[in-house]
Amino acid sequence: MRDVMIIGTGATPVAEHWERSPAALIRAAFRAALGNHDPQQIGAIYAANALGNALGVQAQAGAAVAAAVGLVGIEAISIDAAGASGAAALRQAYLAVASGTHDVVAVVAFEKVSDLLDDRREAALALAGDPDWEAIHGTTLTSQWAMLMRRYMHEHGYQAGDFAPFPVNAHANGAHNPLALYRFATTADKVRAATPVADPLGLLDSATLADGAAVVIIAATGTAHEMGHLGVQIVASALATDTPALHSRRDPLHLGAAARSCAAVIAQAGITHADLDLFEFTDPHGIAATLALESCGFYDLGTAPRHAADGAIAPGGTTPLATGGGYKARGDVGGASGLYQVIEIVRQLRGEAGAAQVPGARIGLAQSLGGLGGTAVSHVLRIS
Repeated sequence: MRDVMIIGTGATPVAEHWERSPAALIRAAFRAALGNHDPQQIGAIYAANALGNALGVQAQAGAAVAAAVGLVGIEAISIDAAGASGAAALRQAYLAVASGTHDVVAVVAFEKVSDLLDDRREAALALAGDPDWEAIHGTTLTSQWAMLMRRYMHEHGYQAGDFAPFPVNAHANGAHNPLALYRFATTADKVRAATPVADPLGLLDSATLADGAAVVIIAATGTAHEMGHLGVQIVASALATDTPALHSRRDPLHLGAAARSCAAVIAQAGITHADLDLFEFTDPHGIAATLALESCGFYDLGTAPRHAADGAIAPGGTTPLATGGGYKARGDVGGASGLYQVIEIVRQLRGEAGAAQVPGARIGLAQSLGGLGGTAVSHVLRIS
């Protein structure tokens, strides 16, 4: 297997892009990622979109993306793994380059949902769970995270306000990210006083689904060096699954797929938990970040909110989290979120994160979940 480098990244700001089509968003991100490189060097495109098929927008994302960027005829395929789609596409691209099938591959992920009615979006999002016993009864992903939060509070003795450090940290970091949807700080008091969304979750502990496109271009290390790149390497990649149905899990507070994919990439990379300098998780709510950190073994069970309150998740803490704003401040970009995570880690490893920079960052973990962890994709990135 060959080593794989990231040679280009690009993304649109996360926003309600009423005036821009999916193709326009894709082209903007692609141009930014491509830079001065010849697009004809790209051997394949792996495209990701979580909701287009469910919403009747596009069922051939691969071909649509190839057409949008002027590469009609190229090998292009679409990957669908709900919110983990972008990360799953990156894994497939990584395998294609590492195996020698292609030397240069573009991963393109996008979501365009702001011009659709809320009930259609919620119905499409619910398909990431179990359609027969959950979605059919109107159970949304947000309501399921709320139920997990309620169970966690019951088992470990927390109140809803104890999760406030997670969105507070996300907004503090997102204020410095030009791609973020919400570039302003908030306070724990505001989080606690926010309008309920799905009790005990409130408005300021719930991410907003919005529009955006992101592109990551990868290449075999030898090719990358020929193209003048010495930068960020993907040193490990893993995907694991769990039952999409939350009620079928032995312990709903343990994200089994997240734990397995994280353990796999740590082993592949030949590192320990302590070697990781920063983290990007699927964190639309504080409870989601809590369960990811604990399931993956970074904190003992029942302790993540206390660590967050002590500043451990801040850029200068022991487990820096959501340095680009996470899902809460950067915005939830559906199937594109996994690539936004990777782009943030690349920014950190290159020392380009400004006020949210993690000092001395050299190794980062990005983990993306489909639904409530039915699919989990993890990548470890390292600066060369």
